[in-house]
Amino acid sequence: MKVLFMGTPDFSVGTLEALIEAGHEVVLSVTQPDKPKGRGGKMQYPPVKETAIKHGIPVYQPKKIRNPECVEELRKYNAEVMVVIAFGQILPKEILELTPYGCINVHASLLPKYRGAAPIQWAVIDGETVSGVTTMQMDEGLDTGDMLLKTEIVLEEQETGGSLHDKLSEAGAALLVETLKALEEGSLTPQKQGESPTAYARMLDKELGNIDWKQSAIVIERLIRGLNPWPSAYTDWNGKVMKIWEAKVFREEELSKETKAKVNISPSKPGTIVEVAKDGFYVQTGDGILKVLSLQIPGKKRMDADAFLRGYEMETGTVLMKEEK
Repeated sequence: MKVLFMGTPDFSVGTLEALIEAGHEVVLSVTQPDKPKGRGGKMQYPPVKETAIKHGIPVYQPKKIRNPECVEELRKYNAEVMVVIAFGQILPKEILELTPYGCINVHASLLPKYRGAAPIQWAVIDGETVSGVTTMQMDEGLDTGDMLLKTEIVLEEQETGGSLHDKLSEAGAALLVETLKALEEGSLTPQKQGESPTAYARMLDKELGNIDWKQSAIVIERLIRGLNPWPSAYTDWNGKVMKIWEAKVFREEELSKETKAKVNISPSKPGTIVEVAKDGFYVQTGDGILKVLSLQIPGKKRMDADAFLRGYEMETGTVLMKEEK
């Protein structure tokens, strides 16, 4: 098929590669404008643009896809279908109806769950055991179009936002190729979406990673995994930002007698370090104890907690949270 591809980040690249490998003719790659990066402000191509150039595919980077001239530009390529995956702009009706087969979207959730900008991370944060990918016939709503095909992915116990991202990117690429084949054969049976059983998967920001130690150990541990690698979960340590990359929830019976005594006899304020071991340190939460296993402080690379403790003194009683004024 003649495909007009729209996507921007790394998540989209696998699907673009899969389309090419499957023999589809990608006539145009539409992506977001280049952005400055780093201290020098050097302009950087979006990942989809880099991939398109590698394969000799024309690239179009409109600032606002809704502008009338954009619609006319896309019309020139006479594509049969549009494939949209993490493009980053809302498409107007004129574009949704531009090709004979319409716009097929690859969404990283089992719709109607987790409509929105960050379905991968919120699935981990919310403690889902199964996630997946849905291909959808796009309409003017936000992830509300008819569902076409789905594939499920079971989350591992230590699943992070990053690891699930990679799994769903690969699964989405294969599912899209399967969807286009079925679309050509006329064997698809679109299904209407019902009401979403989950909250809108809102966009992530750095403030979301500020750990509230009054939450339970289970909730905090999921937050740490869900925001790994970006924007990351963090806390305050002696006036410095400490990123926490890995932690483990401990049940009372798993704690040492010394830690049990400290917690049971004199319950500590959430965020208080109640024990320091060789391979990590234990933090009191609003419900349960969290053992920090991997972290990062300003100017240093990510390190295991045992390496950190060999170079820095961490005292029992230290509170990992700014005092409330």
